[in-house]
Order: sequence, then C-alpha cells, then structure tokens
Amino acid sequence: MSDTTPNLVSIPVGDAVLEGDLRIPADASGLVVFAHGSGSSRKSPRNNFVAEVIRDRGVATLLFDLLTEAEDEQYATRFDIPLLTERLLGATDWLRGRDDTAGLDYGYFGSSTGAAAALLAAADLGDDAGAVVSRGGRVDLAESRLGDVTAPTLFVVGGADEPVLRLNREAFAELDCEKSLEVVAGAGHLFEGPGELDAVADLAADWFEAHLG
Repeated sequence: MSDTTPNLVSIPVGDAVLEGDLRIPADASGLVVFAHGSGSSRKSPRNNFVAEVIRDRGVATLLFDLLTEAEDEQYATRFDIPLLTERLLGATDWLRGRDDTAGLDYGYFGSSTGAAAALLAAADLGDDAGAVVSRGGRVDLAESRLGDVTAPTLFVVGGADEPVLRLNREAFAELDCEKSLEVVAGAGHLFEGPGELDAVADLAADWFEAHLG
C-alpha cells in the first residue's frame, strides 16, 4: 500500500461505527493509534502531519474519529474521557482481529484530551501497550491511573503553553515507567510556529521507532 493512499475503514465499537484511515507501510514494525483532541477528528492536519513522519520510519498509523458525528455535536461528550478511552480500546481490539495488523506492537499518540484517553487505555492494556506519546496533552485527566501505565511514555509540550506545561510536569512525576518530558521552546498549545510541529513529529517518530517492534 502506498503511504499516500488512504485506506478508509469502518470500526465497530459497541453501538457506534467509527470512520478511520489505516495506513500500513511495508514490513511495518508497529502501529500507532491516534487519539485526537476535543472538537477535532481523524482529519486533523497536525495529527496527519505527525502520522506521515511516523510512517516514514516504517510504523503503521490509524487515525479515526473517536465520536460519531451526532456525538461530536454534544459539547459534553467531547470531554467524556471514559467514553473516549472505551473507543480507543475498542479500536485496538478491532486491529487485533485483522490479519494485517494482528501481530504488530501498538502505541498511542494522544493530543489534548485524547492524551488522557491514550494514557488510560495504556493503563488498561499494561504490557500490551508498546509506547505512548502525548502532544500538548491534558494528561491530568488521567491522573487516577498514571501510576498504572507501564508503556514507555513521552510528553511533548510547548514552552509557552504554561498551564498545560505545569499540568504535564505534575503528571510526569506520577508516572512509574520509562518516561521523557520534552519542551519545545517558545511553542504554544498548537505548535504553530516555524519548525515546531516538525520537532513534535520527529520526537514522536523517534520514540515509536525505538519502542515498537
């Protein structure tokens, strides 16, 4: 499959069917499932940019909508972290049932509120989760389970995103696993400055390449 060719998939999780984009490079060493932030979707340009860099390292990616269109219209549902976690775990089970992804190591890349779901899913999976990366994550929303995460975990935060940086530092101290906190100097919450998202993508790709497969 070409890296630039979307493979659109439908993922049944409970009563919902969620749309996704699954791309698998030849001889993939692992697979990263993306958990987008509130108000975003599988079409997030930032997450798609990061995913492309990750695939260039030989790691597969799945970007999918954590909510249906109807659910996403309800503001409160966007912050329903237990529901987002359930969707992430459901998508992981779905991947395990596919011939082309069953044997891969799985990692999670979470942005904003999606980072909390990624950490909670990793806590549930234990050693079956290969790695976690959070970009500007609301990792404080996973506070109750941070000590249960065993997967190598990377927090990437903008240096100018002071409230989130403080929350990340506090959560980082609670992690009892291989871990790293990387601060992109001068970057805000969305990493919109020149080279800032490139830095996020390279850090994430390095982490997944090192820990998956």
